[in-house]
Amino acid sequence: MTNHDSTRPGRLRRAPENLLSAEQLAATPAQRRGFLRGAFAAASAALTAGAVRAQQADDPAIVNLPPHALALGQPVALEGYGHPSKFEANLQRRQSPGLTPTRQASVSFAPLQGLFGIVTPSGLHFERHHQGWWDIDPSQHRLMVNGSDEQMLKRPMVFTMDELMRLPSVSRFHFIECGANTGMEWGNVAVPTVQYTHGMLSCSEFTGVRLIDVLNMCGFDAKRARFVLAEGGDGSAMTRTIPIELVTSGQVLLAYGQNGEMLRPENGYPLRLVVPGVQGVSWVKWLRRIEVGDQPYATKDEDIHYVDLMPDGQHRQYTSIQEVKSVVTTPSGGQILLDKGFYNISGLAWSGRGKIAKVDVSVDGGQNWKPARLETPVLDRCLSRFNLPWTWDGKPALVMSRATDETGHVQPTYRQLREVRGRRSIYHNNSIQTWLVQESGEVKNVQLS
Repeated sequence: MTNHDSTRPGRLRRAPENLLSAEQLAATPAQRRGFLRGAFAAASAALTAGAVRAQQADDPAIVNLPPHALALGQPVALEGYGHPSKFEANLQRRQSPGLTPTRQASVSFAPLQGLFGIVTPSGLHFERHHQGWWDIDPSQHRLMVNGSDEQMLKRPMVFTMDELMRLPSVSRFHFIECGANTGMEWGNVAVPTVQYTHGMLSCSEFTGVRLIDVLNMCGFDAKRARFVLAEGGDGSAMTRTIPIELVTSGQVLLAYGQNGEMLRPENGYPLRLVVPGVQGVSWVKWLRRIEVGDQPYATKDEDIHYVDLMPDGQHRQYTSIQEVKSVVTTPSGGQILLDKGFYNISGLAWSGRGKIAKVDVSVDGGQNWKPARLETPVLDRCLSRFNLPWTWDGKPALVMSRATDETGHVQPTYRQLREVRGRRSIYHNNSIQTWLVQESGEVKNVQLS
């Protein structure tokens, strides 16, 4: 991107201001209005005359107008669902070839490099499926709430969607991140773009009922309960254990709305669990049952899957909190800087422990850091957008970001994380991401030792 010189055609120039004389300033309001009407009429006449002269001079800026400035536009769509511009067709979710053996057990990555702000459009939301997706009739869907024994929950109940949607609702913005996000990068650089390194991440406004309110309706025993089990209605029977502290804090939602409309079928329509700050697999979709218990349930997807392989060969279980993390989305892998000059470094930061406190950006591989500007709003367990102005001198640059959350946790380097976790893990990689801007302007994914 190059800076415009003030002498170049197309540069916007401010016209001289019309100044009132002392006589005009001393005039009565009626007289001043007369002066203004006269000045407006004169200006209008001058503009009309100028337009005529421009047309007579065959000025291409006036005569050679584009088609959309000369004719009626497309008819307004009075029904149906809106779609993006055809010129934005390249911005879409993408699958990683060969990552999963079937499309039913699939991952599709959100195009972080092309998004603005903090909200992910529902049609670009990342997806992780274990057995495909279903479009369930909401009039037939039921949610059962029960306890592991009679004392744990006094009044087991079954709710229809209509009954849940009559209850007082709340709406909140939260990020959701798959526990395996950035998992392919554990050993070394594996994929080229931010869509594939970090694209199992999205952020939406979710609307629903607080789970704690429903449990209280059922006679929930807060003194005995330690965990709840969330069970999905799809063929994989996805079930996850949720610590009771997350529920009693009021954070966990029984959500039916997303970004102002009902959930999409791929995102769990008509009902899913929202567990802010916790890995996405616990946000059980097509939710059909909640059970209250006093011990972890050790289900198949938390006993042998979504566990962390430690350097000594042991597995670390129930590590569901998504630790503080950030990534620069522009410039990022696969992009090209066309020329030296001014650019805006932009990216996203998030933490499963609360709000983002600050983000620092480096363009020299971490030798020097500058504080980025956090854009508002900065919300709890939500994506935060950061920006930093940068003038690229055309030389190689190593661009990275480092986030700190309100609890004091700081995003680690790969060296720091590997000292504790080794290189053979899959889940919960929150290391600092580095992008190499080459002299050609091409941006590549690299890792610093």
